[in-house]
Amino acid sequence: MTDLTILGIAGALRRASTNRQLLAEAFRVFGPAVRLEGDLRMPLYDGDLEDELGIPPEAQRLADQIREADCVVIATPEYNRSIPGVLKNALDWVSRTKGGVWRDKPLAIVSAADGRPGGARSQFALRLTMVTSRAAVLPAPEVLIGDSSHAFDTDGQLNDPRAIKVLTELMGALRAEAEKRRT
Repeated sequence: MTDLTILGIAGALRRASTNRQLLAEAFRVFGPAVRLEGDLRMPLYDGDLEDELGIPPEAQRLADQIREADCVVIATPEYNRSIPGVLKNALDWVSRTKGGVWRDKPLAIVSAADGRPGGARSQFALRLTMVTSRAAVLPAPEVLIGDSSHAFDTDGQLNDPRAIKVLTELMGALRAEAEKRRT
């Protein structure tokens, strides 16, 4: 059997964001896999633009990556008590593509934020957003990395053993769900 394919989506555009670091950690603890990373840089959703030009290639590429992947992990920061606009925009565009790419796709959600709740509100908002897509969102454990600017060492790895344990448990559950659906 070939390696699983995992798609990672970072809800922050900054290259050095703590959510990109958290995504790298999720990939690391997930174990051997083909790793893809989604790009959220695409035009703002606009029905007129869609009518005139169709689905932008950037949005179609992300939808194709979701379809190709055995499972997905989204690392989302918390912006104004919700998910970042770029993430919501990408999800809106993908929802307009053909084929219901999210349907039954195993999805893990993780978050890193400077606040003490560690992105709990963004996770809630993202879970609510994903209901209509019918993704198989893993309910637990919740990976909420608070005080994220101090949560990683100089090599970009989580420095809290409890956070590593919970992330490892979630990625193990994601792997198990992807393997189960593959057979």
